[in-house]
Amino acid sequence: MSPELIGLMGIIALFILMFLNIPIGFVMMLVGTVGYGIIIGPTAAFGKLGTDLFNNAHNYGLSVIPMFTLMGMLLGHTGLGKDLFQGFNAWMGHIRGGLSIATIATCAAFAAVSGSVIATTATIANVAVPEMRAANYDDRLSSGCVASGSTLGILIPPSSVLIIYGLLTEESIGQLLVGGVLPGLMTAFLLAITCYILVIWKPELAPGTTRTTWKEKFSSIKLIWPVPTIFILSIGGMFAGIFTPTEGGAIGAFVALLVSIAGRRFTFKGFYEALLGTVKIVSMLMILLVGGVTFGNFLSVTKIPQFIITYFIDLPPLVLMTAIFVCYFVAGFFMDAMAILVIFTPMFYPLIIKAGYSGIWYGEITILMLLIGFLTPPVGIVAIITSGITKIRLETVFRGVIPFWIALAVSTFLLIFFPQIATVLPSMMAK
Repeated sequence: MSPELIGLMGIIALFILMFLNIPIGFVMMLVGTVGYGIIIGPTAAFGKLGTDLFNNAHNYGLSVIPMFTLMGMLLGHTGLGKDLFQGFNAWMGHIRGGLSIATIATCAAFAAVSGSVIATTATIANVAVPEMRAANYDDRLSSGCVASGSTLGILIPPSSVLIIYGLLTEESIGQLLVGGVLPGLMTAFLLAITCYILVIWKPELAPGTTRTTWKEKFSSIKLIWPVPTIFILSIGGMFAGIFTPTEGGAIGAFVALLVSIAGRRFTFKGFYEALLGTVKIVSMLMILLVGGVTFGNFLSVTKIPQFIITYFIDLPPLVLMTAIFVCYFVAGFFMDAMAILVIFTPMFYPLIIKAGYSGIWYGEITILMLLIGFLTPPVGIVAIITSGITKIRLETVFRGVIPFWIALAVSTFLLIFFPQIATVLPSMMAK
């Protein structure tokens, strides 16, 4: 039996086991180890699995994940989401659909200190949707902007998914995080513009506005200041070459702790829950990472990536990226976004590099395509979480995210046509 056929059978087995609700990290470890053992030998396969577990467990670069995760968890227990929403609403409430635009801004700001889609969704949905309902906003608009804005949690740094991509591909984690700044801001802007267009087109979606005095606007800055402060210290420090990514995460986590203490919102219960949440998230990501590495090793010996390179390397750039976009899009119908990342990255990344494209740019493109998967039915995990928290019917949420889904697709294609959006800041980083 040829390695290519074994590889194809392994991919089929992967999907079958995944649909049986077996955790994807363990599925990839199982399929990768068995497949590697069939091609190379059982002894080599188990030895490789043990080596991968050890190497990833003591990988210094991996320590960036618990630092940034703890930072987000600490701030999540300080009521930061509510403060951000009140602050942005003070500045944007007078605009037609201002509450929805303030929600997008809140999601973007919270994403800059959380790095988690689920944490952003849970926090902002509880804060923003009741306010929009009180202002008689349509449930489609309120749930749509919360769900779509929450996906920014894995694009705007610090992003745990970008870190996983960096570890899978050995790209610079610092450059990947900095590279997510402009695409994240661009995507947030497009989502906000989408809110404005919707309420101009259908005013009944957002019937009212909120006006505040200039004194109230400037007074609201005290609610927002922790985010730019922490972001500049951690991400700005990496950009300037002052910190490594791990040191930047540690600084961010320490300042987040100081913010909670200074704001008199620190509790030992909240601190314990933040530590426990960090351990759970990091453990899950570790299993996914080891599984992805094991499965990637299996794919490499099947020669499937080489096969993909041989047959697709000569495609025009737009056709190549569109084909990859379609693969991610179709996979988003029935696969979790993290599963897509760890399965498809080992297959497509070698092709992208062989074709002469930037691995940093492709990382940002990958994240944008995952954002679309987060909203695409029937899996659409962020839409499902939003529905569960807000008690808005899932069908209504899926209808509400359609315009924002289009905005994410536009953002993806803008990044395809203008790769400098993702590469200009990393190219300016201090060496």
